[in-house]
Amino acid sequence: MAGYNEKQRPKSATVCGYPISIFFIVVNEFCERFSYYGMRAVLVLYFKYFLNWDDDFATTIYHTFVALCYLTPILGAIVADSWLGKFKTIIYLSIVYAAGQVIMAISAIHDITDANKDGVPDNMTFHVALSMVGLLLIALGTGGIKPCVAAFGGDQFQDHQEKQRGTFFSIFYLSINAGSLLSTVITPILRAQECGIHTKQKCYSLAFGVPAALMVVALIVFIIGSGMYNKTAPQGNIMVKFCRCVGYAIKNRFKHRSSHFPKRAHWMDWAEEKYDKLLIAQVKMVLKVLFLYIPLPMFWALFDQQGSRWTLQATTMNGDFGALTIYPDQMQTVNPILILILVPIVDSVIYPLIAKCKLNFTPLKRMTVGMLFAALAFVAAGLVQLQIDQTLPKFPSGSVSQAKFINMLNRSLSLRAGTYELTLDPLKANDKYLSFDDSFVLDLGMVQHPISLQDGTRNTIVIIQEGPLPETLQFKDLKSKPEQGANSIRFLNGFGSELNITIGNKDCGSVVSNNMTEYVDVSQGTAHFLIKNATGDGECTYSQTLGFGSSYTLIIPPTLTLDENCAKSIIEVMDIAPNSVHMAWQIPQYFLMTIGEVVFSVTGLEFSYSQAPSNMKAVLQAGWLLTVAVGNIIVLIIAEAVTLDEQWAEYILFASLLVVVCIVFSIMAYFYTYIDPVKIEAQFAEKEPTDKKKMRDDDYYEHNSDSSSDEDEFKQSKL
Repeated sequence: MAGYNEKQRPKSATVCGYPISIFFIVVNEFCERFSYYGMRAVLVLYFKYFLNWDDDFATTIYHTFVALCYLTPILGAIVADSWLGKFKTIIYLSIVYAAGQVIMAISAIHDITDANKDGVPDNMTFHVALSMVGLLLIALGTGGIKPCVAAFGGDQFQDHQEKQRGTFFSIFYLSINAGSLLSTVITPILRAQECGIHTKQKCYSLAFGVPAALMVVALIVFIIGSGMYNKTAPQGNIMVKFCRCVGYAIKNRFKHRSSHFPKRAHWMDWAEEKYDKLLIAQVKMVLKVLFLYIPLPMFWALFDQQGSRWTLQATTMNGDFGALTIYPDQMQTVNPILILILVPIVDSVIYPLIAKCKLNFTPLKRMTVGMLFAALAFVAAGLVQLQIDQTLPKFPSGSVSQAKFINMLNRSLSLRAGTYELTLDPLKANDKYLSFDDSFVLDLGMVQHPISLQDGTRNTIVIIQEGPLPETLQFKDLKSKPEQGANSIRFLNGFGSELNITIGNKDCGSVVSNNMTEYVDVSQGTAHFLIKNATGDGECTYSQTLGFGSSYTLIIPPTLTLDENCAKSIIEVMDIAPNSVHMAWQIPQYFLMTIGEVVFSVTGLEFSYSQAPSNMKAVLQAGWLLTVAVGNIIVLIIAEAVTLDEQWAEYILFASLLVVVCIVFSIMAYFYTYIDPVKIEAQFAEKEPTDKKKMRDDDYYEHNSDSSSDEDEFKQSKL
């Protein structure tokens, strides 16, 4: 390893041939991945439901954050290799990382500033600013340590421990998936809890606080193992050297672009005046692969929407799996579960079967197939969205209003509302909302009432008996689905006296006769409402089984008796039907996307490793991570630039773009020639085993190149 030979390297304690130090590294990675994926699992819902951002803006900020997480590894690699070394880089950036997670947890405490009656913080600017600072620090921390931890783990092994090193990387990868899987199960459960001092709201502070605690644990565990680590000193960054070589070739080619200079076989050959041919050959190999990377960001543009668009899609679906209730952000666990299942199946069964059929399934062909599977996943998501859209209520547009009528009289009632004619039984409502373009007259036979509705609203018109003639009461209804799969419940009191209604520790409020309570959000499952007389001389419990995303008006009739039989009297009026498309319908799109990931991502890493020079594999790794960052940038550009009214159309747009990119990539792959970097490096090593004359002093070269008018004359002066 760099900085040590076999005799110089310190001997660390071992168990079964493995350094004890790797235990601290594996535990550190598990905690760090739990912290990152746990926070990320609930992030887009935090944006939408806590910060009150719309879907597009929440998606944009989410993907901006993910893009930053995949841009900062380049910075981390340069700092570690050129300045601090891997150990100090991990320590310092982990402190930054933990600070960011703690700040995120603090930003999600809704009681930290004054809140309005709905529990929404009044000083939202404070929460937004704190969140952005936290996310910036997290992006710097998680991205900065990403290229260091695995390599630092590899540094713990002696040169003769190749087998143990390979096993370590398998365990390391397992710890990543274990942390990801557990966190995406646990943090949505924490988010769904209710917490707060003054108001009870979804507990995003706890959902961010636990990952913050795990990141602090990760840092402490890593520091505890400090005395056992093999720490290599920074030896200079090959990435910087690579960039300087490329930059110099471009600069030199531009400087000598006049026609009387002889042409060179490759534009990188213009770096020969300063760099040896072996390095230039290595750079050429890397550039050849990086050129193939150009279309790849489109795959990641689709892949990373599992945490944004697909999670938002799940909020409009039914998560009842019988014994289990799945939260929308928990559906992301399908991906790591399928990865653990599919990777061994693909490697041990699918690829060997393809080989037996004597099909030349090259790495680039595999990657093309992986991209097609990702496109199919978004087609599947679009089909699911079409089914969801068909079940959603038709909410009023800006110029139309809607109304429903409830008859609280003790007799049947025939009425005319504008052009509609209805007959309502006692204590009943009409089946669906009626649409009105303007104000209308409600004709109740013996009396007429002019009704004025605000454009774009849903309303309930309650008909009551006040004196000799019927009167009307008007209430505003929800004009969108309840958020996060919750159920919105309110009570209409026809009992004749004031009532107090509670559910658990939630107070639905007091409601006088012929009035309604405010909507209260209730989670899926069986809800138990306690109804008390304001005088305290009677109470009863009403239970209702609720699904996801419904809204009900519960009518308390005049005949209610405050005893154990009261539940039979209460009448349910469904304002918004519960979500009927099951979350299980998302499994096919996750399955297709995961197959695409296994075939594309794993193969891409293998291909990059096989085609990279021995000393530039980190450069290609940085390039690979950069494609992930660019993919997320593509998402935020499309989310802001393309305004499609239908979500299914956006899914099909992304699928179509990936198919087009896939065709371009397949053409590029067709003309790609596979190489053996070891053989090429050996050829140049034989030709120039000790050629150090090319490593010239920058200032001397610049001086002579500027004063020379002919390339051959310049070469002679340097010799």
